Amino acid sequence: MIRFNPFPNARFAVLLLAPILALSLVLGACTQKAPEYKERPVETLYNQAMDALLSENYGVAVEKFDEVERQHPYSAWATKAQLMGAYAYYLGNAYDDAIVALNRFVQLHPTNKDVAYAFYLKGLSYYEQISDVARDQKMTSLALSTLDELIKRFPKSKYARDAKLKIDLTRDHLAGKEMEIGRYYHNKGHYLAAINRFKSVIDNYQTTTHVPEALHRLTEAYLALGVNEEARKTAAVLGHNFPGSEWYLDSYKIMGNEVAVPADKKKKPWYKVW
Repeated sequence: MIRFNPFPNARFAVLLLAPILALSLVLGACTQKAPEYKERPVETLYNQAMDALLSENYGVAVEKFDEVERQHPYSAWATKAQLMGAYAYYLGNAYDDAIVALNRFVQLHPTNKDVAYAFYLKGLSYYEQISDVARDQKMTSLALSTLDELIKRFPKSKYARDAKLKIDLTRDHLAGKEMEIGRYYHNKGHYLAAINRFKSVIDNYQTTTHVPEALHRLTEAYLALGVNEEARKTAAVLGHNFPGSEWYLDSYKIMGNEVAVPADKKKKPWYKVW
């Protein structure tokens, strides 16, 4: 008896049946029940998030805090969870995510009592990303502007004092970058470009540790250009303000007979001369 083979070609059979098999798998998956959504008390969710945070499971903590807001979006706990979620990002070194979350918190709750802390944590998120002076200083500038805004908006907050200390450090860092560029130009013989950088340190970063060196380098650059009178004045300013500095001793040596005489103590402070 001759039997009829509907698929005389095995390859043809596979090609024909493959879509049918794929469709059956999809339909089978659809029949599986999705996880049942279960709303839980807000206190339970928040405590679970805090437990994860204290256990240093920062990724889990972020998810739990997000769940607080998702299930109870209009509660006071949701507002707290937004800020704590940003804090969990910060502790987990996910600084960019923390900044995004903090910006959202400030936008949604501009009058909240914790806005000062949000600015402080945002400034820290930039501050922790400050790199070596040899690299781009964008994060340093952002840290400075954020912490400065915190002090201006909330001068009496408990975060203002630490913000001021960190501002001093960021300004010192930015001055260090200017000095590095100035030294580079000076070593290449581009004295005018170097002078602009050293003056920038003197004008814009007067309270940093880089000012004595900037005055000395400025003296060197003026001498290299043959502008001896400007060199003498600059060395005098250095001697008046930093008489015990090693940079003044170096300037004193290179001036030769043009001894840098300390300025009269009664004259105006050096930083108002420029």
